[in-house]
Amino acid sequence: MNICKNCKTEVTLNYCPNCGNPIKLTRINSQYIVQEVGSVLNFDKGIFYTIRELILRPGKTIRQFIKEDRNRLVKPIVFIIISSLIYSIFQQLFNFEDGYVGYSFEKDSAIHSIFNWVSKNYGYSNILMGIFIALWIKIFFKKYGYNFYEILILLCFVMGIGMLLFAVFGVADSLIDLKIIDKGYLIGILYILWAIAQFFDKKKIWNYPKALVSYFLGMVTFMIGIYAIGAIIDAMS
Repeated sequence: MNICKNCKTEVTLNYCPNCGNPIKLTRINSQYIVQEVGSVLNFDKGIFYTIRELILRPGKTIRQFIKEDRNRLVKPIVFIIISSLIYSIFQQLFNFEDGYVGYSFEKDSAIHSIFNWVSKNYGYSNILMGIFIALWIKIFFKKYGYNFYEILILLCFVMGIGMLLFAVFGVADSLIDLKIIDKGYLIGILYILWAIAQFFDKKKIWNYPKALVSYFLGMVTFMIGIYAIGAIIDAMS
């Protein structure tokens, strides 16, 4: 008789009856790597399926993930990390304009260093900004009963799509003789606002301006927050 290494349950078969963990793991080889990559990219419940559903019907798709089925979509944290990584890779390869923060501080100050990092790491700073946006969405859409963490899931998905849209327009901007990256950022933000309103109730017209205000206030408080951190560091140094 074997003991499950995951939950310590006695096991007589190949899989634990309590947690489903296999008693003996197969060796990691080329076949394992191919299967893992395929599980992420497959169209049934992988990255392409997730992107398609979030573009076509974001509100319904994310509500279903939260309330009904969490197996068909890529996990939200993984999704926004992959989206941000794709954006960062494309930005470095094609060297299109990156960042959304205009700033002018002394170059040797902590404030300058923080804003410079945010400007050059748009993908990852976008994840941090999502926390601030989620707080405002929680306030403006509190009657719908979603908690802060469920709203974070919403933002991971929609901001992930926003990052992919930014990347697509950035690559196009680099390959053709037209300045369209600013239009890409606008379309990406409009998608995020539209998807947020769709998630709560697409039929209520006031949800769209509330999504806009929530997003704007989230950006503002994020900027204030990182400025305050830099100012505190400068004051202590």
